[in-house]
Amino acid sequence: MEVTIDKNSGYCFGVEFAIQMAEDEMKESELYCLGDIVHNGMEVDRLNAKGLKIIDREELKSIKNAKVLIRAHGEPPETYQLAMDNNIELVDASCPVVLKLQNRVKMAYDRMQDVNGQIVIYGKTGHAEVIGLTGQTNNEAIIIMEDKDLDKIDFSRPVTLYSQTTKSTKGFYRIRQMIEDRIKEAKGDFKEIDFSANDSICRQVSNREPQLQNFSKDQDVIIFVSGKKSSNGRALYSVCLQENERSYFVESEEEIDLSWFKEEDRVGICGATSTPMWLMEQVSSFIEKSFKKLPVA
Repeated sequence: MEVTIDKNSGYCFGVEFAIQMAEDEMKESELYCLGDIVHNGMEVDRLNAKGLKIIDREELKSIKNAKVLIRAHGEPPETYQLAMDNNIELVDASCPVVLKLQNRVKMAYDRMQDVNGQIVIYGKTGHAEVIGLTGQTNNEAIIIMEDKDLDKIDFSRPVTLYSQTTKSTKGFYRIRQMIEDRIKEAKGDFKEIDFSANDSICRQVSNREPQLQNFSKDQDVIIFVSGKKSSNGRALYSVCLQENERSYFVESEEEIDLSWFKEEDRVGICGATSTPMWLMEQVSSFIEKSFKKLPVA
C-alpha cells in the first residue's frame, strides 16, 4: 500500500498565523479565545491543554481586565467596543484577507444608503466570519446560502453581492447568475446600477479545489480529514467525492474503517484549511501501520 499526504492541504495562512499568535501569547499570560480558534476539535483540544480558554460572546460580556484572542474569522465592531468598555486587551489574529473584505463591505454599505440598496452575502448564517461581515452593515446584510434564500432580496432595489471567503467559487457564480436573472425578471431590463457582484473568495482556498480534483483522481482511496464544523471542509470533501467515489470524511483515525481499503491501494490523505498537518500525519501513520505486513516466522 502507498499512502500519500496532499502537500497542498492543511492550514491556510490566516489559521496558521492565529494559532502561532495564541501559542506565543500563552507563554506570557493567561489567554481567552472568542470561539473555537479553528474548526477542528482535536486542535482545539491540543491548545486547550496548553491553557487556551474558549469563550462565547455572552461570556465575553462578563470578562474584564483580561487578554482575548480574536481568531482568523474576524469580529464585528461591537466586539472591539465591548473590549474597550471592559478593559480587555485584544490579540487580533484576524486574517488580512477577511479584514480587507470587512472594509469593502463597510464602504459598499455606506454607498448603498444613497440608492436604497442592499448588501447580500453568500455565506452561512451564524458563521463567525459572516457575523463579522454583517456587523459592518449594522446587521442589515441579507445572508443567502440556498436557492430559497433569494426570496429575502427585493429585486426592485440595487444589490451588491459579496461572498464569505471560504465558500465554493462554483456556488458563488451560480448564485450570482440567479440574482441577475431575478433582477431582469423583476425590472424587465438590467442596468449597471442594479447589481454589483464581488468575488471575495480567498484564492488560497479556492485554488485548492482544482488541486484536490487532480489529487483525488490519482488515488484509489481518499481519506479527507476535517472537523465536522468546518464549512470549508464540507465543500472540499464534496470536490473529492465528485472525482473519487471511494472518498471518506473523518475527524481522526478513530473513525477509519479498515474495510475501506485493499492492500494494493494508493491512499491519499488530504484536509481542509483548518486541518493541522500533524493530524493528517497521524491518520497516515495509522493506515500504514494497520496494513504493514507481519514478518515471516
